[in-house]
Amino acid sequence: MPFYERGDVRIHYTEAGSGFPLLLLPGGGLNATMSFFTGGAPFNPITAFENEYRCIAMDLRNANAGQSSGPLEIDRPWDAYADDQLGLMDHLGIKEFLVMGFCIGGPFIWNLLRRAPGRIPAGVLVQPSGSRPELRDLFYNNNMTGWGPALCEQRPDVTPPMVDAFLTKMYRSNPDFVFTVTRDFVRSCATPILVLPDDVPAHPYAVAMEAAQLAPNAQVSLYPWKDPPNLIPLAVRHIRTFLTAHRPSS
Repeated sequence: MPFYERGDVRIHYTEAGSGFPLLLLPGGGLNATMSFFTGGAPFNPITAFENEYRCIAMDLRNANAGQSSGPLEIDRPWDAYADDQLGLMDHLGIKEFLVMGFCIGGPFIWNLLRRAPGRIPAGVLVQPSGSRPELRDLFYNNNMTGWGPALCEQRPDVTPPMVDAFLTKMYRSNPDFVFTVTRDFVRSCATPILVLPDDVPAHPYAVAMEAAQLAPNAQVSLYPWKDPPNLIPLAVRHIRTFLTAHRPSS
């Protein structure tokens, strides 16, 4: 699999299929890698859509089991990841692209819609992450134990105080809703989105549904859609119909 490099950033990515570009953002929090699609996802979007789209996926910068790396940008964590995502599309010569994100991919998609609304015809948020009022520190705590220590061990230039500052900026500075944008932004966002809600601590149903209700051009899948597993093909069919409806013809 190839790499995209920009200064000190090195992003490991893959491509499959052909057609209109579809950026696929794996779940797994700050340890999100392409292996999620074959090991942890409810369905593999690459095999589901490579016959219709040019599917592009990447390891998240500094995911412990991945091969992407770069500085820990403490003052702008969410935007640093958006830089990687948009930078990869630029590297591949892609102007417009559809996007589908799992888990942390939900906040990433909202940030991409804020940063580059004219480039994204539509987005699919699968089991998106969000902030529960009763568990405001869930993501900070999970990453302080499940991401930061291993990163510090691998990277002598990264220290525990840096990890604390990074996660504080990422998850404690704006600990409400979807982390990356406000409710007012979602109300004003005309980009079509499809939400497939979940209901576990990191993927709160209430937040996913609130975003869907606020966004003027949102759709919601059936729910539940993962259990029993024979419902998953219906959800994938909905995604396919949604993407087809909003894929530019040119």
